[in-house]
Amino acid sequence: MALSDRDRALLDFEGEWRRHVGAKEEAIRADLGLAPARYYQLLDRLIDGVDAQEYDPMLVKRLRRRRDEVERARESGVSPR
Repeated sequence: MALSDRDRALLDFEGEWRRHVGAKEEAIRADLGLAPARYYQLLDRLIDGVDAQEYDPMLVKRLRRRRDEVERARESGVSPR
């Protein structure tokens, strides 16, 4: 399944959000019109797909690695970095 415009917008935003002024949550609402919780749900599902991997392999790899670190920290009872 090919990426939708929204999927590409989510990946592009995540890759470049640091360029926005202000808090990330505010930028998510302003730029994407999404609640931050919904944004993270969509992004989490999106990075498991092959199409996202092909679209931006470095970003997807970084996001998967971060998600895995958080999961391992939760399982071991340690606070993630």
